[in-house]
This record gives sequence, structure tokens and C-alpha cells, in this order.
Amino acid sequence: MNKIVTWATVFAFVAAILQSTILSRLAIYHAIPDLTLGVLLFTAYLNGPMTGQITGFSSGLILDFLSAAPLGFNMFIRTFIGALTGLLKGTFFLDVLILPMVLCGLGTLVKAILVLFLRFLFGPVIPIYSFFEPTLWIEVALNALTAPFLFAFLKLFKPLLLPRKDV
Repeated sequence: MNKIVTWATVFAFVAAILQSTILSRLAIYHAIPDLTLGVLLFTAYLNGPMTGQITGFSSGLILDFLSAAPLGFNMFIRTFIGALTGLLKGTFFLDVLILPMVLCGLGTLVKAILVLFLRFLFGPVIPIYSFFEPTLWIEVALNALTAPFLFAFLKLFKPLLLPRKDV
């Protein structure tokens, strides 16, 4: 499990760098695809809740350091999403198109709901997604559209992201 979490964190770090540099310049209504969320969902779905939680925590920590968010904000969200997704391990066949799109779309909506929950706890310091503005829905669409490509790319590294017996 240590190897899997380490490699998933490396992939999440690379995704976070891509998000904050290249993809931020290509934003549509200030929305960019959340590649780190995709890496987390892929890893958690294939490895279960414990790996999902640890990977979510480490990828959230990376995002907290790279963004202006309060320390722990992304860690909480990603840990929760990693645990939830990990509970789905083995429930469905991981196809190349539908399941990645559904996982990333729903993962983005869960992220928006958790951000709203944190806003209630910590007040207006936390910026929220508006469910009535296009930014959230564009991010959902971007995450869903990039998911098959991201999952296909990550499948190339299955020996690094899966336990040896499952490869």
C-alpha cells in the first residue's frame, strides 16, 4: 500500500502542477478540469477506502500548499471523497468511458457539497460553488470529459497503482 500511495501522490502532484500552470490559462468561466480529483478517484476506486483516504489526504495537502485555501481545506474534502470512492471498490466494472465519467462528475458534485458544508462551518472566508452559476456545471462537464483520457493514461501505470496480486 505504501508504494501505491506514494505513486498516486506523485501523479497527484504532477496533476496539481498542470492544473495550476497550464490548465489555469485555459479556464472556461474560471473552471478547469480537476485532474488531481481524477487521480484520487482512479486510485481509490481500484484500491479501496484506506488507500483512498491516505491518497486524498496527501493530494489535498499538496493542493493546500499550492493554493490560497486554508490549510486542511482540500485535505478534508479529498480525504472524504477518497474514502467514499474507495467504498465502491469492485462494485462496477471499470470500463473506458462511462464509469470514469460518472465517477468524476459525481466526485465534482460531492466536492461542491462539501465546500458548501465547510462554508457553513467557517463562514464567508470559504468561497463556494453556486449551483445556479455555470462555473460548477462547466467544471463537472470538464471533469467528466477528461476522465476517460486520464483513466486510460493512469491504466498504463497499473503496476505502480495496484497491489501486485491485482495487476
